[in-house]
Amino acid sequence: MQRASILCSSNPIPSSPPTSHRLVAPLQNRRAESVSSPLRLPLTRLHNYRFALPPLHSTVTEEIVETAETESGFTKVGYISNVHGLQGEIRVKPSTDFPELRFSKPGKRWLRQQISGRETVQEVELVEGRGHPGQKSWILRLRGIETVDEARQLIGSTLLVREEDRPQLEEGELYTRDLVGMRVILKETGEPVGNVVNVFNSGASDLLQVMLDTTLDILDSTGKPRPTGTRLSGHLVWIPFVKEIVPNVDVQRNEMLITPPKGLLELNLRFDERSKKERRQLEWKERKKMQKRLIAAKKKLCEMEQKHVFDGLRFGEKAQRSLLADQIVGVNSKLLQQALENVEILSKRWNVTEMVSALKAKEKTSTLEISEECLVSSASKYKLGTHFHLQEKGVDLISKGKVAIALVVNDSGNLQEPQLACNPDHENSDSTEKSVSPFLQTSLCDDQRFIKMEDRASVPLVLVCSAQEIQPLRMHFSENDYFGFVPEKVWFLEEEKLPVVSKAVEAEKKHKILMKSPWEILQSPVGSGGIFSLLSSNNIPESLGEMGVEYIEVCSTNPGYAGANPLLLGFVNSWKSDVGIQIFKGRKDFDEGFDIIFSTSFMKKLTKQINKLQFYATPKQNLHVELVDKEWVDVTPISPNSYELGCTIYSSLKASSFDKLCIMEVTE
Repeated sequence: MQRASILCSSNPIPSSPPTSHRLVAPLQNRRAESVSSPLRLPLTRLHNYRFALPPLHSTVTEEIVETAETESGFTKVGYISNVHGLQGEIRVKPSTDFPELRFSKPGKRWLRQQISGRETVQEVELVEGRGHPGQKSWILRLRGIETVDEARQLIGSTLLVREEDRPQLEEGELYTRDLVGMRVILKETGEPVGNVVNVFNSGASDLLQVMLDTTLDILDSTGKPRPTGTRLSGHLVWIPFVKEIVPNVDVQRNEMLITPPKGLLELNLRFDERSKKERRQLEWKERKKMQKRLIAAKKKLCEMEQKHVFDGLRFGEKAQRSLLADQIVGVNSKLLQQALENVEILSKRWNVTEMVSALKAKEKTSTLEISEECLVSSASKYKLGTHFHLQEKGVDLISKGKVAIALVVNDSGNLQEPQLACNPDHENSDSTEKSVSPFLQTSLCDDQRFIKMEDRASVPLVLVCSAQEIQPLRMHFSENDYFGFVPEKVWFLEEEKLPVVSKAVEAEKKHKILMKSPWEILQSPVGSGGIFSLLSSNNIPESLGEMGVEYIEVCSTNPGYAGANPLLLGFVNSWKSDVGIQIFKGRKDFDEGFDIIFSTSFMKKLTKQINKLQFYATPKQNLHVELVDKEWVDVTPISPNSYELGCTIYSSLKASSFDKLCIMEVTE
């Protein structure tokens, strides 16, 4: 294993002051070379997920403009993360698109520091600087800083430059600060929306934070009108800075015109009739709850001998510490403990092919063999033959609201603009469609592939996808009137993740959670088996049971699997089985595509028996950071150094008795 001496991974998260970025004009579309930071956006926490944003047409340079009077006229270009070597050199994590200009050209710079509880800005002189090959850090030498001890006192300081030293931009480019304060106007009606108060970057995305105008006539996210006497002033909404939504920006007139899709402005808006005192009390209670959750989470991780995860809480900016605290609280310790117990036992995936063969050999296991053309919900009575009554039974259950669909969006690697659009007259109307699974988009628009439109109001829908797909998917549903589904019966859940752990050293016999940075836990998706934990943590089986749902169909977005399967449903119902599986004869990619129906009663039992799930460990090479002799260093492995913990949905079959299971085998 090779160790590098530079802190790697993510960069500091911009704090609340407005940022001054370099933006490419809305008509252009190229990616900046900036070092982007993951940003915790205060949009919503419904259904235990985080928002992700659609691709934006601007380019951002993270040069944060400080708003304090003592720092007026300065722009942030990076922060000092650590020392380098023994000669007083420092490491800087950049937050600018111009690192060569900021860090290699000698001259005056300024440092913002906390001294005796006060923030001060002092002038320093950059003697020389160089980038670290393959790393997102720079090594600088400042005049007068010649020892490690002197350099160490600067850790955590912010590196600033004079605002007038900003580079001249090319034609069609502007700085984010030029957007802050702009008036936002609806292009179609000329109605004022509000003013831009901030611009954030979340990696490949730029997001405008807009304070709404008090005169704007708008509903809240629940569809309720504004109560009498309630003012919109002070309410903040988020608007993606994309060409389709912000087609015109006029710097001279200090205004921008927007064409927001239906529901965008209302997406996260709730009118709060409580007094300022009541809101503060509520915020205080929320902070106390968070502190209690953090203490409980730290206690569990300590019991698992993972104290090193807390090291980043001792330094860094407030936003960084907050990010780490949220991640610590978000670790599913119960699931992690179960997975770690399986690591030494299960070093490879459970062989689903052998499992299916064993099940088919059981006399009490019901099997049904059909042709692939029978899977279409409109398959004729002639094609189905003696199985037509099963199809009718399944269709009847769906129409009566007895079935819920849990769709795992697992083909995000092939995201592209779909060939089929639900509204062909709405030319390029959905910028989010480019981030939505093409097969899912096609299926939602096709009664034959998914669920008949007239039945959708009766069918609860659970969508599980990655963090970056959550927001595009929500917007896509909102813009298309939820494709006929009832909004209150649709859940959007972020896929379950678990920390990546080190391969245990033979002498220690324990696995250590790896850190992506001092403030980020290195994580990987659990896989299809993670849906049981998600359903359990969101109390969904109980909610579905109260709605009268008798079956929960869990399927992937691969062709041949997505959507309601009335034939399999009728088969499961007729045999009074707990679980029904559809498989394609001759295929071995069971984890890539799956369609399994669970009875709601069995799903309730399963979500309370996570310890019966089987996990596997996949050896991988993962870059990470470690704290060595009070210094963070990058670790670059030359061989598999870690385990990514996963679980397949088929591992749930271990918890089912074979006489309560049926298999539908599909032939070509």
